[in-house]
Amino acid sequence: MADTTRIVVLGGGYAGVEAVKILHRSFRKDRSVEITLVDRNPFHTLMTELHAVAGGRVEPESVQISFEKIFGGKRVNRVVDRIRTIDFETKKLVSDRNEYLYDYLVIGAGGEPEFFGIPGTKEFALTLWSFEDALRIRRHVEDMFRRAAAEPDPKLRSEYLTFVVAGAGFTGIELAGELKDWRPVLCRQHHLNESDVRIVVIEALDTVLPTLPARLQQKAMRYLKRKGVEVQLKSPIVGAGQDIVLLKGDKAIAAKTFVWTCGIQGCEFAANLRLVKGKCSNRLCKFATTQGTCGLKECQFGQDRYIEGKRGRLLVNERMQTPDYPEVFVVGDVGWYVEGKKVLPQIVETAVQTGATAAHNIIADIRDTKPLSHRSNYHGNMVSIGAKWGVAYVGMGRLMIPLSGIFAMAAKHAINVLHLFGVAGVNQVWEYLKHEFLDVKHHRSALGGHFAGKTRGYWVAILRMFLGVMWLIEGITKVVNGWLKPGNIFIVPVDSATAATGEAAVEATAAASEAVGAAGEAAAAGTAAVAQAVTQVPLLAHPLGIYTWIVATFVSKAPFFFQAVIVLAEIAIGLALIGGLFTLVAAVASIGLSLMFIIGAMAGREVLWYIAAAIVMLGGAGRAFGLDHWVMPWLQRQWNRTRFARRTYLYVDEPTDRK
Repeated sequence: MADTTRIVVLGGGYAGVEAVKILHRSFRKDRSVEITLVDRNPFHTLMTELHAVAGGRVEPESVQISFEKIFGGKRVNRVVDRIRTIDFETKKLVSDRNEYLYDYLVIGAGGEPEFFGIPGTKEFALTLWSFEDALRIRRHVEDMFRRAAAEPDPKLRSEYLTFVVAGAGFTGIELAGELKDWRPVLCRQHHLNESDVRIVVIEALDTVLPTLPARLQQKAMRYLKRKGVEVQLKSPIVGAGQDIVLLKGDKAIAAKTFVWTCGIQGCEFAANLRLVKGKCSNRLCKFATTQGTCGLKECQFGQDRYIEGKRGRLLVNERMQTPDYPEVFVVGDVGWYVEGKKVLPQIVETAVQTGATAAHNIIADIRDTKPLSHRSNYHGNMVSIGAKWGVAYVGMGRLMIPLSGIFAMAAKHAINVLHLFGVAGVNQVWEYLKHEFLDVKHHRSALGGHFAGKTRGYWVAILRMFLGVMWLIEGITKVVNGWLKPGNIFIVPVDSATAATGEAAVEATAAASEAVGAAGEAAAAGTAAVAQAVTQVPLLAHPLGIYTWIVATFVSKAPFFFQAVIVLAEIAIGLALIGGLFTLVAAVASIGLSLMFIIGAMAGREVLWYIAAAIVMLGGAGRAFGLDHWVMPWLQRQWNRTRFARRTYLYVDEPTDRK
């Protein structure tokens, strides 16, 4: 083996990303190991959220996480290329423009839709199995409403407004739920009647969501019916044509939108590799066919070798290794492994867990440690039917809990947040929360539109400047009253000062009492002489214990220093808010200073509006008619270039090239 051990991961899906992250954690300081991720796209796609893009609820970028964001601060090579084949004898991946050598290879090429040989389905149906698919459905649905609005023929208009979803599994039901939520929005935009829009789910079985408990299936059915979604059970699709879906029993539905979500298989790329496919029967054919759907039925390559397979999935052992090439691992949807007499399901948890198994066994082989046998550990399923309602069956082992409604949605969001935190840290979690709750339009979120409203920057700028002027006046008033003269001490209460510094504190307190004059009564009660500036009765009659402790422990040691800091802070906050420079920092300081005045019994009720206004400033008020409009983007670019920001995922938005 060469001095450098080359590990190549083909495919940046759930399995591939998990494998790369584990490999990097193990070899991040080992320069003799080189990790390369190859994918045809520069981003990881959140496959479980494609329905939200297809249904027009979130923007397309919400399901994309760039590999630069995930691995930008890591010692991982990221290659955007389309691999055409793999030469397992010479250990290299081949594309149209390059070759990539490997010592260990992880294949996570993913799956593709399965059409089961039903005539016309592949030719005339839309699918929802990739980012491009989601965009295609989104544009198509919008186009159907535009055409319907301009169509005078009722029959044609009905075809434009009929949306058939084949399959009542997770993907089909989630897509139907999104279309259900999108329907009133598009009808308002195009002045159409909601009652004219049909959303039809076709299922060959006698229930929806067959992997969930019967009680949740029934709840889902009732909810769909209540929301005007037609569900036709025990209605196998036998064919499709241009603008028509054919059902068993000579039934047909005229529709210009037909989305197929009925099955998944391995991909054509995997099917054409000279690797053993998963066994499905003892019947063999004489040659491999790549026509029609991408999967292979039972096939034979060459003259002396039988290779059995089903739907393009590659056979692996308990370590996720292929039978003939132990340095080649297969993970995710494209792998075929029988566990407990059942083939691993093609779901996200399987992808993540098989990716982890493969990575751990590569590490074990390189370091000559004990290998790991795969063991699945599933935690249930969650299905959203629109943005505000769903069903879930979650838990661990035998402890599984059925959930529905808002509780199921909360579980789904929690799992998504946990997954995204592991993929790209707090940065991606924030992006998810923005797309799901803060930037969503038309009230299409679990929280309605309460978090999505936006305030115009110029209105906030007026409040920002007013708050800044008030703080500036506070600071200047204190300067005029002698707060920056070393002999005047206004911030040390009588009791705390005496206890902390003896004679010196008594003298300081006496000076403070003489300076405030009319505030002598407040000073006698233990409040600071700053009460002279309070025009109303203080919110608290006496300082809180924590304030007294802070004064006795810290402030009394250097009272003039802390007094000067307060004055200068008020002036700095005022100038920053007026100029719109570092507004976020100024707002936080404004809140902190106001709270200090409250607990020290030095502020009246007017300080509450200081806090309320400062909270508004936290949303970037300095970017409108403020210096932050230029300063913050520049600082963001500089920060995003740092290795620390990349390694901790604490950059803002996308990372910046380190040039």
